[in-house]
Amino acid sequence: MPTDSEPTSAPPVPSRWGRRGLVTGVIAAAGLAVAACSKDDDDPKSGKTTASGSDSDSSGSSAGQGDQVAVTPTESQTAGTSPTGGDATTKSLDKSTGGGSERPSGRQARTVRTYRERDESYLGSKAGDQLRGRPSVPSKVYSGPAAAATGTKVSSPLVFAADPVLHLLRRTTFGVTPELVAEVRETGIDAWLSKQLQPQSVSESGDVSTAEGVFSTHGKSIKQLREDKERLGDQRPHADQENVRLTIARQIWSKRQLFEVMVDFWNDLFHVANPFDGSEMVRASFDADVIRKHALGSYEDMFLAGNRHPALLRYLNQDQSRKDRVNENLARENMELYSVGVDGGYTEVDVRQAALLQTGRLIKDDEFFYDDNAHHLGPITVMGFSHPNSEATSGLDASDEYLSYLALHPSTADRVARQLCLHFVSDTPPDTLVARLKKSYLDNRSSIVPVLLTLFSSSEFWGSVGLKVRRPMEYVAATYRTLGVKPGSGTDLRDGLAGVHNRMRELGQYPMGQPSPNGYPRVFTAWASAGTMIEEWNEARSLVAGGRKGFTFVKPEELVDEPPATAGEFVDALSVRLVGQKLPAKDRSAVLSVSGLSADATVDATFNGAVTAVARAILASPYHSFK
Repeated sequence: MPTDSEPTSAPPVPSRWGRRGLVTGVIAAAGLAVAACSKDDDDPKSGKTTASGSDSDSSGSSAGQGDQVAVTPTESQTAGTSPTGGDATTKSLDKSTGGGSERPSGRQARTVRTYRERDESYLGSKAGDQLRGRPSVPSKVYSGPAAAATGTKVSSPLVFAADPVLHLLRRTTFGVTPELVAEVRETGIDAWLSKQLQPQSVSESGDVSTAEGVFSTHGKSIKQLREDKERLGDQRPHADQENVRLTIARQIWSKRQLFEVMVDFWNDLFHVANPFDGSEMVRASFDADVIRKHALGSYEDMFLAGNRHPALLRYLNQDQSRKDRVNENLARENMELYSVGVDGGYTEVDVRQAALLQTGRLIKDDEFFYDDNAHHLGPITVMGFSHPNSEATSGLDASDEYLSYLALHPSTADRVARQLCLHFVSDTPPDTLVARLKKSYLDNRSSIVPVLLTLFSSSEFWGSVGLKVRRPMEYVAATYRTLGVKPGSGTDLRDGLAGVHNRMRELGQYPMGQPSPNGYPRVFTAWASAGTMIEEWNEARSLVAGGRKGFTFVKPEELVDEPPATAGEFVDALSVRLVGQKLPAKDRSAVLSVSGLSADATVDATFNGAVTAVARAILASPYHSFK
């Protein structure tokens, strides 16, 4: 009989999901299988990998995404360097405005593959074909989320319980807990969502406060961090690193779960890597003052704030761009990744024109400032936007007008809508829902709460049960949450969160971790690999057994308050505790087989010594891996 001391390695298995045939054949039914990942992003002329982040997609790990090379901005201005000094190595076409230059004026900026196709390329296999073939629910928008939950008929290929509360929490949090289920059932779907969409109305968890207290850089300004660096030297903690680890703590313990999910969403769409060369003083501030400040506000405000922030400017080399030595990196990614998308209708001349307009946005002492002496003057036309740009002193306002134009462009609305659908609904989002969210985005000038309410009031959201799989970071956070793991204190907790950070890194995903500016892919097949799957299972086993320092754990034998006396009933109770529902008979039998016991066998609170193995089997099933 297997016991809690059995080895963590697993033999090869024929099923995607399970040892000993657990949920055999589920993946075929769901249309999700390990797929070959397309990664070609070569410049057809040079044969070199392009630096743009929209088409190649490395997660920074070989786990699940192939041996892709991440292309990361590496040149950055040293803090304190003269902001108008320029960089002799910066490549540009000098004072060219784009017309008559080396770049053909009518050529589309990128035509090899669009950003939308980046995710679709991962589905270019039998798995993708099966997923696209899934029947969809009739498209309908209701008066509100609760009405949509009640009115939508759900059919899940994974035999998930048709429970709208569980579905809502799987998609809008980093993991379902018994406490959250009870809260939503008591308050109702509409009331719970209303509070989550106003995060300041939700009292934050004391566990988050505990985590904030162990990171000395939390809440410090860029100026204070610079002072710490001067005072402490090499002994200083690194704010960018602590920012990642505090984000992990918030994903696990925050009561403002939808807010944290949206923070993660925006960190993939308006992406600045953490870390990058030169991020130490500025990246935590980007998280606080750009992403978190506007995560449930308007994208226009976020986009404008980001383009005045030293983290984005340094990451994409804008700190090197002057009127006589123009760097196009930020101008290109503002269009290609952060707004209209590579298929949004711009040309290479538009990129050049935008880069000229954005000159003067620089960095001094790790802070943003505008230098009118570095700003290019002259008429600017980018796509449908035009500006005389005749006064250097108003160059910042002129470029802000252009950035607002981008943020409110219909192509930007389409991209944000599609990314929301990929994140919350399906790897093959319904065009009807994308169009509905796009309209809401434009009607509300990029305010995101009305767009989310439209999403949650749509039948496509409630009918998408079983159509999303947790990415590695999400799987780890959900496992901590469902097992009721709590923070330790002091140095132990700080080191413990560092361990979680490192574990997520090994799995290929951690908060803000994608090196290139395109953010992590959202589709399951981008992450599918046997190695990642086994490592996720092993992490779950370690957590069930309390094998991570810096945290307090619920003992495995105490996961169920009043353990039933028979093995079958115990599995039922433990399944409800860990994944919110009882398992279908076939899957219940597969879990029981891990213990070697029959359903009517008498067991104690330790499942006769096999409770860790049984809990791990449940956490290795689709009922935990899917969301």
